[in-house]
Amino acid sequence: MQNVVEISGLTRRFRDQVALDNVKLTVPAGSVFGLVGENGAGKTTLIKHILGSLKAQQGSVRVFGIDPVADPVNVLGRIGYVSEESDLPAWMTVDELMKYMRAFYKSWDESYAESLRRDFDIDRKAIVKNLSKGQRARAGLLTALAYRPELLLLDEPSAGLDPVVRRDILAAVIRTIADEGRTVIFSSHLLTEVERVADYVTMIKRGRIVFSGPLDDIKATHRKVSFRFDAAVDTPPASPVVLHWEGSGKEWTAFCTGSLAEVDAAAKSMGAVIVTAASASLDDIFVAQATSRR
Repeated sequence: MQNVVEISGLTRRFRDQVALDNVKLTVPAGSVFGLVGENGAGKTTLIKHILGSLKAQQGSVRVFGIDPVADPVNVLGRIGYVSEESDLPAWMTVDELMKYMRAFYKSWDESYAESLRRDFDIDRKAIVKNLSKGQRARAGLLTALAYRPELLLLDEPSAGLDPVVRRDILAAVIRTIADEGRTVIFSSHLLTEVERVADYVTMIKRGRIVFSGPLDDIKATHRKVSFRFDAAVDTPPASPVVLHWEGSGKEWTAFCTGSLAEVDAAAKSMGAVIVTAASASLDDIFVAQATSRR
């Protein structure tokens, strides 16, 4: 299968609020797909549609070529899901939790589950409610990975966790992809983590897709550029390549989109010259797009 997820024209409203606005998205098989956006942008709503817990009001959602609402049995058994809010049975021991989850999945790999448990340093006899937040996150990831799902959905899995736990979660994700070629959708507000593991990135802003594509392509079409104007200006003129201006007088810095040739042409039309041009990090791109008035 070329694409694990295919979404077309997806629109979702909650009363008068538009949560998703004509979203089109494809997630290639075997990729790590980063989903970024501010709180309330629509990331979790989109993930809920992929899981089939929300039905499309307009448009279509297909996972493995199947409508997850119409046929949840043939979709959910192939998805592993981890969210910021762990809903593991609090009264179970870790051993009971593993046995409980094993009963639901024919593909549960006991040896792999035990390997993950040892790697994550989780005591089999520990009661879930007594685990630290980091240990619960590891336990949730263990139960999501142990049946080797074709698609792993991670919705802010490392929010509020310390750097060591975040490192373990990312290492497990990377190992899953490297060893088995499975697909991961990874939603996070920690841009450095997304940039570290993602092949593809999609940014959502107020329910709309701002950009979506291979991470290298996105970084290649965003840059931080310093301009010098012939005369001091209070505010540089608007330009289709500029997302955000910073500076004063003759010296201004902008985050720009497009090729360097397009930026150079824009500079000449504004009566400015390019002093320096540097590549932008995903964090730079996110901030520029989030603060842009487009």
